[in-house]
Amino acid sequence: MSVSFAGGLDALGGWRQGVSTRLNELARFLGEHDLLDGPATEAVTAMRARLAGEKLVLAFVAEFSRGKSELINAIFFADAGRRVLPAAPGRTTMCPVELAHDAGLPPQLALLPIETRLEGRSLADLRTQTAMWSLRELDVGAPTQLAEALGEVVRTKRVSIDEARALGFWDDESPSDNPPVADGKIEVPQWRHALINYPHPLLKRGLVVLDTPGLNAIGAEPELTLGLLPTAHATVFILGADTGVTKSDLAIWRDHLGSQPRSRYVVLNKIDTLVDPLTPPAVVRAQIEQQRQLSAQMLNIEPQRVFPMSARQALAARVAGDDEGLVASRLPELEAALATQLLPQRRQVLEHSVLGSTQLLETHLVRQLSDRRRQLAEQMLELRGLRGKSSAKLRLMLQRVEAEAQEFEQCTKRIHATRSVHVRMLKDALDSLATDRVRELMLGMQSATESSLLGFGARRAFTRLCAGLREQFQKSMQHVEEIHRMLGAAYSLLNADYGFSLALPEPPQFTGYVRDLELIERNYVQYLGLKQALRLSQPKFMEQFRRMLMSRVRVVFENASSELEMWNRSASLQIDEQLRERRRAFRRRHEAMERIQSAAGELEQRIEEFEKQDARLQEFETSLHERLDAVRERARAEVMPASAESNGAQVDIDLPRLERA
Repeated sequence: MSVSFAGGLDALGGWRQGVSTRLNELARFLGEHDLLDGPATEAVTAMRARLAGEKLVLAFVAEFSRGKSELINAIFFADAGRRVLPAAPGRTTMCPVELAHDAGLPPQLALLPIETRLEGRSLADLRTQTAMWSLRELDVGAPTQLAEALGEVVRTKRVSIDEARALGFWDDESPSDNPPVADGKIEVPQWRHALINYPHPLLKRGLVVLDTPGLNAIGAEPELTLGLLPTAHATVFILGADTGVTKSDLAIWRDHLGSQPRSRYVVLNKIDTLVDPLTPPAVVRAQIEQQRQLSAQMLNIEPQRVFPMSARQALAARVAGDDEGLVASRLPELEAALATQLLPQRRQVLEHSVLGSTQLLETHLVRQLSDRRRQLAEQMLELRGLRGKSSAKLRLMLQRVEAEAQEFEQCTKRIHATRSVHVRMLKDALDSLATDRVRELMLGMQSATESSLLGFGARRAFTRLCAGLREQFQKSMQHVEEIHRMLGAAYSLLNADYGFSLALPEPPQFTGYVRDLELIERNYVQYLGLKQALRLSQPKFMEQFRRMLMSRVRVVFENASSELEMWNRSASLQIDEQLRERRRAFRRRHEAMERIQSAAGELEQRIEEFEKQDARLQEFETSLHERLDAVRERARAEVMPASAESNGAQVDIDLPRLERA
């Protein structure tokens, strides 16, 4: 019984929804019992955002005419009853296509004109520039019109050689790789990038599908090679079963995909073309297996990661509801591998995040409840000591409460002094992560590259840049450690002298961001070798390279800076919350003393009220642990995807019904 990728992803989405439901129940409980303070709100909000915003990026990569679009149709769009993405002979995807779902936008196709390459701006910058994109509404309830609209992704235009050179589709140094010339014109894609917002249930679950064109298009768009492909959680690389690994296939694998074979899946497509009426089926199967072994050897991966199949046969079988034909296409084998290898990894990452966040949240909330119970115990002890006391004794007790409150207010001076030092130290830590520092280092790399002959110093300058970026993280981490020691000492004094129960959260660790920088370095350095010397000498290429690199590095530094600021807010909010709570406690003690002075019988009533409050707090703490355990239990639950046999390896979707919903 095989497991479909569609069923596995749907199960993962159900798991996320289940954890979110438990988390919402926890948030309601905290809000109802006045436990949702600043740090707790931030923790819950962060977990909600992580669960809701988690994307699973699956990239499909191949040379032209290997069957990428047909494979995507077979896995995701067979429910339409026809091909949705263009996959007919002569209709090859010419520009990168992203399929995703954004509930805030209508179903639409957004197309970025190819001329935007001349501006040197990255796709990341252009994504937010709506005016730069050409928009087409999609009628998801009409498969024929939908397919016609998506036919735009294969549209081309004819330009001169000079225009093709400027757009990146002509290389004077590699004439054999250039497209054919007819009447002095060259055919190039009309669009640079396409975004399809489509309400498919799997896309709603957070899946993002990236369909890339062939080698020439990949090389012409730096953001594909340096941004989108390296960040994909998994890549499906499609070969032709009749051709095996060609020279251009090997170039794509070697230059863009081979560095992370564990997240790569290779498809040996079009096995149906090997079927010969004059050849026994056993011989055909042996030929397919031989091609599989040879492809694995050439790509230096395990044969188990090479999946022979027929995407065309799979699509036809799903449209016709032919279970036997689907099995014969061998598509379920790839889907099972994606479902059983890739999806559990993503679930484990989310599970680890949820468990870590709930543990920190539990520590904070238990400390908050314990502090409340401690203050109640002090007040009950004080009130019990008033039994049988005279009115004069009550006045003295009231004066003592007032004196304690005034003495407590002296802590504000120490808090202000601590914060003043904290702000200065935090500024130093954030300065090391500021975008201006990154820009200075980037300009240094650019100057070193421009001053070298034919860009031969680019690789060395880039290595120095990466070393400088890592040094900035080291400087920031040193400042963070100093802040942690300073706050730890200050919190200890406040706890000892003024009765606080402050506990400093663990400081952020930047090792993950340093690993991100190392990954960027590995992905980029291959484009700065001797083979790229002539391209490096071109100012336009280097400017485009620098823009893309700056965009990637800026995201890493901004994420690290945000985490540092969140840690700082958590530490500061803890002081503010406890300061307010202690002031409320003094106010309640003062009011209780005044009421007892005016009504002698109120003492026992107040003691009874405090005892009930303490009992309720004990109940709250028990319920809190139960709800946190419910979140953790749901996060640890195994994802149970539906089998291909039970659901036909395809989520059953009726497009017209989807539109009405």
